[in-house]
Amino acid sequence: MAIAHPQAAQHPFLHGLYEDEYFPDHLVDKGKAILLRLCERIETERPADLPALYVLTHAATEEFNALEAEFDEADSEIETTAREEIAEDFWFVAKTYGFPGADVEELIAPREW
Repeated sequence: MAIAHPQAAQHPFLHGLYEDEYFPDHLVDKGKAILLRLCERIETERPADLPALYVLTHAATEEFNALEAEFDEADSEIETTAREEIAEDFWFVAKTYGFPGADVEELIAPREW
């Protein structure tokens, strides 16, 4: 499914990580795919409130948790720069889909990175 929301469809997810050689592009691509799937799920499931949104963002966060091992294997990690970039994109998604009151820390509450 293609993302219908024009702002989300054109957003350069994880742009800063692509600019930094420390983060392998093929793994950043996987992170970007997680965020794009999150957008697709929001468009499909249309969460009615913040608790419903958090269910979706927590699932996406768990996918990032699983990706951490691949970063480690590539002599990289989801460290401060990556954490901030990922959190900013979660916030962008929440705001773009009509949840400006979402708590950034709650969006990514189950993170292990």
